[in-house]
This record gives sequence, C-alpha cells and structure tokens, in this order.
Amino acid sequence: MRYLVRDRLLGLGDDYWIEDAQGNKAFLVDGKAMRLRDTFELKDTEGRVLIDIRQKLLSLRDTLLIERDGEPLATIRRKRLSLLRNHYRVTLVEGTELDVSGKMLDREFAIEYDGELLAVVSRRWFHLRDTYGVDIVRDDADPALLIAVAVCAIHLAEKEHENA
Repeated sequence: MRYLVRDRLLGLGDDYWIEDAQGNKAFLVDGKAMRLRDTFELKDTEGRVLIDIRQKLLSLRDTLLIERDGEPLATIRRKRLSLLRNHYRVTLVEGTELDVSGKMLDREFAIEYDGELLAVVSRRWFHLRDTYGVDIVRDDADPALLIAVAVCAIHLAEKEHENA
C-alpha cells in the first residue's frame, strides 16, 4: 500500500493529511504547537489518535518516543557508531529493532527488520516537488507505525541538519 505525503510541513504546529494511493485521506499528522518539546499525533480520518510522537527529554542524542494508547511503543534515534549520517534505529518495547537508512533529507530511504524490507520512502514516484511516498511492502506491517517512523526519521534528520 502506498501513501502520499505532502512535504511542505513537518514543522511544529503543522497539520497535514496523508493520502492513500487512490487520493483518499488516510491519516492526519497533527503537529502540536506551543509545546516545550516536539510533539505530533497521527490520527485516523475520524480524528482518533493512533500514534503519539514526542521528543524524549534528558537524552544525550535526539530521541523521539512513539506511543500508542498512552503506552510506549518504540523509540527512534540516530544509530550509534554509524558511518552513515542518516542511519536510525527504532527499538520497539518488546525488543524488536528496525533499521532506517538512506537519504532522509532527500526522502529516499528504507525501513527494514532483520534485513527484510518493510517500507520504502521515495520522491521518485511523484512529479510534485514537495511530495513523497511511503510504500508499505509487507501486507502484515502496521502502516500507522511505519508512517510514524518515516515522519520521525525525517524530523530527526532535519533537526540534525539545522544544528550542523
């Protein structure tokens, strides 16, 4: 399943829709303004919060927490000791780890579990400059989680780029 994300956003306080391949609204990313830390919510079309994304405070490296129903689901941070600047590790609460690697700022990267491709993020599929797609490769994957991971990886890469 492929989702379309319009890229003019991803700033704190920005809200935007993610559409499915048919152009139907699928998820709303609600950027919460006026907070001390970065906060986003991924909502369904009915406005129900599916995923909360928050910046982890008191962390040596920028870390985002992903929560579902008020419970921790995963953390995402830049991979330690990586020669690649755009390589992130997602650690799910049960211990499963996902790798996110590629060119986050160019919106060209992959999300993998144990060497198996789960999702591909790419601008190549679209002619619109500020648009990229999230292509969920596995049928049994959680689209909301993988979209949240993509949003987090891009956000962390942009913050790192701004601070450099």
